[in-house]
Amino acid sequence: MRTFFVTGGAGFIGAAFVHLILREFSDVRVINFDALTYAGNLDNLSGLDSDRHTFVRGDIRDPMAVKESMPMDVDAVVNFAAESHVDRSIESAHDFVTTNVVGTQVLLDAARGTRARKFCHISTDEVMGSLSDGSEEVFTEDSPFAPNSPYAASKAAAEHLVRAAHHTFGLHTLITRCGNNYGPRQFPEKLIPLAITNALQDREVPVYGDGRNVRDWIYVHDHCRAVLQVIERAPAGETYNIGARNEQRNIEVVESILKALNKPSSLIKFVTDRPGHDRRYSIDPGKIEKLGWLPRAGWSEGLEKTIDWYIKNPQWLARVRTGEYLDYYERQYGERASQK
Repeated sequence: MRTFFVTGGAGFIGAAFVHLILREFSDVRVINFDALTYAGNLDNLSGLDSDRHTFVRGDIRDPMAVKESMPMDVDAVVNFAAESHVDRSIESAHDFVTTNVVGTQVLLDAARGTRARKFCHISTDEVMGSLSDGSEEVFTEDSPFAPNSPYAASKAAAEHLVRAAHHTFGLHTLITRCGNNYGPRQFPEKLIPLAITNALQDREVPVYGDGRNVRDWIYVHDHCRAVLQVIERAPAGETYNIGARNEQRNIEVVESILKALNKPSSLIKFVTDRPGHDRRYSIDPGKIEKLGWLPRAGWSEGLEKTIDWYIKNPQWLARVRTGEYLDYYERQYGERASQK
């Protein structure tokens, strides 16, 4: 039986990955290590095989908690744990530095101490900065770092630590950088779930600036399959950009959602732009495609699945919006999860 130590496994992307590997492999068990901050949600883990899934509430910044939870000779440490919302990083960068940078180093130290066979770090295309609007430029694995937000800077710093652990200590590290994810169970502070959930309630849908910022969107299950492909097949020390060749302007995304829900465009409200807002991201996924991975969900199909999930899961949404799921953590663990 192989063991995966997955951090941030109660979050949007981490939970999707946990569901994937337990569904795909009968010889894998998962130790799911998550701090259960506001974006971690145990509801995301419903339906998992309890015999092969163990949940541990813990903070990756806590060396003792990590050391006690990570078994010797673990097959793979997969680090999804991160503070990830750019707006929150602009308000206060402290938690982003301590979680994304210090927490990553704590995990690397523990992985070395337990002789982990592989360490896969989940990063972001934002470490490479912003591309010119209307250009044909794309991000490759060799693109220079140029982070423009505290969030992106913290993820860039974490990548340097992962790279150093490979070159200095010979740790079998892997890095993946992905574009903007969308899909079921995403916390409704991000653009797509916010637009869907607001539109369902006939509430205004805020759009930054002129709405023409471009993002490279990927369905979350396709991202998770790519991460798994890297863990299973990639050589040590490699970095892979993961993208679905699906650039969309923010305003186009919102308009597509409103059209699918038969809601009026009058719900769109342009708001003051975010400070330092990156204009365009675009990923060249050629390297990951050579590993045999291709996205399965096209944009229209993925968006339809996402909208359908939120329509069919009002209880999940209600628990998130009211904070009821945080009250559950308080009852379960004796303390309220951080809402930061």
